[in-house]
Amino acid sequence: MKILISVDMEGITGVTTWDHVTPGHAEYSRFRRIMTADVNAAVRGAFAGGAEEVIVSDAHWNASNVLIEELDPRASLNSGSPSPQSMMQSIDQGVDGVLFVGYHARQGSHPAVLDHTWSSTCVAGVLLNDELAGEYTLNAALAGHYGARVLMASGDQTACAQISGELGDIETALVKTATGRFSALCLPPEVTAERIETAAQRGVRRLFDGTAPAPFVIEAPVTVAVDLVSSDMADRAMILPGATRQGVRVCFTAGDVPQAYAAFRSLVTLSYPR
Repeated sequence: MKILISVDMEGITGVTTWDHVTPGHAEYSRFRRIMTADVNAAVRGAFAGGAEEVIVSDAHWNASNVLIEELDPRASLNSGSPSPQSMMQSIDQGVDGVLFVGYHARQGSHPAVLDHTWSSTCVAGVLLNDELAGEYTLNAALAGHYGARVLMASGDQTACAQISGELGDIETALVKTATGRFSALCLPPEVTAERIETAAQRGVRRLFDGTAPAPFVIEAPVTVAVDLVSSDMADRAMILPGATRQGVRVCFTAGDVPQAYAAFRSLVTLSYPR
């Protein structure tokens, strides 16, 4: 039984501002340790639930956030960027189940800590096959393409509600209650670690007893529409082969989810301000 833990940072215990998650800021080093502690709680839970192998995919910023020297030694770590599957690196390596740790709500959500979809700088919204999507949608769809089931998620109340509402009856671990984009009622690490570990253990056990939600599968071909923040971003995004445009919305169609995922990443990279 192989488990992939995809760990973002905005939904980590105690995080409420960009300062907490931005490399180079004085606060960032604190929250790298807390991020690693949240991951370790999920690793403990996964093994307690019956996992035989656990891979952690660092899914924030440049994917160099988790402190490997403090990582549970039973796990391995995907680190560095870019990598072929980005936030879901190793999903194509026979993964059975996925745990989303430190995830956040999609752009425009309220109340939700640091809500955004992939890029707070460029992306105002994403549609997959005409349905509103968050990062969790993209990542769950990639998992579903390879037959892997999303088993649990941790984050604030809005992130947990959105993810479980879209993916089904997964296990969730509420680590903070958002009161705004930059504010939340936060629980201390000792409390959140227990919640994350318990949710991860329950999620993995459900793979064995047959009650885990089915893989999240998006019908192909996949149409993707990305609303960008400004017209110059759309100008640059139109370099993507096959792209079409309506104002600041840039669209394309891909043959399957991995192609859509790669093209979406390319579109966002092209759109960044120069």
